[in-house]
Amino acid sequence: MRIVLQRVTRASVSVAGEEVSRIGRGYLLLVGVEHGDDEVVAARMAAKVAALRLFPGDADRGFDRSLLDVGGQALVVSQFTLMGDVRRGNRPSWAAAAPPDEAAPVVHAFARALGEAGVPVGQGVFGAMMEVALVNDGPVTLDLRLGPEDRS
Repeated sequence: MRIVLQRVTRASVSVAGEEVSRIGRGYLLLVGVEHGDDEVVAARMAAKVAALRLFPGDADRGFDRSLLDVGGQALVVSQFTLMGDVRRGNRPSWAAAAPPDEAAPVVHAFARALGEAGVPVGQGVFGAMMEVALVNDGPVTLDLRLGPEDRS
């Protein structure tokens, strides 16, 4: 599983011109699912995301507070293109991406686990062409990876 996390002051996702979800302060999470990822990987990644300390504390210095500490929200948007491999040629290979019927349950399990951890979660629409709007805060952006080999 690969996630591009962006700390935001606000973010939204629309499908066919209609807004389907919106959050305030928190994380926009672009989620890619790889072959072999499952609900165990999704739950571990959700726990990691909820606990990451990427917000400033009272002294407004450093990264002292987590999403849970600041009462932040998360917007989960599926994005298979994160699995694109451009090491050879000019056309990305999508061979590492799990097929939609395998990926959708993992993305939903990730969002569900985040919610169960206490994070209010909005979601995009799996497989849809989406427009994502965000105001990056910082900017703070991380590339998070966890795979089947990281289950323990």
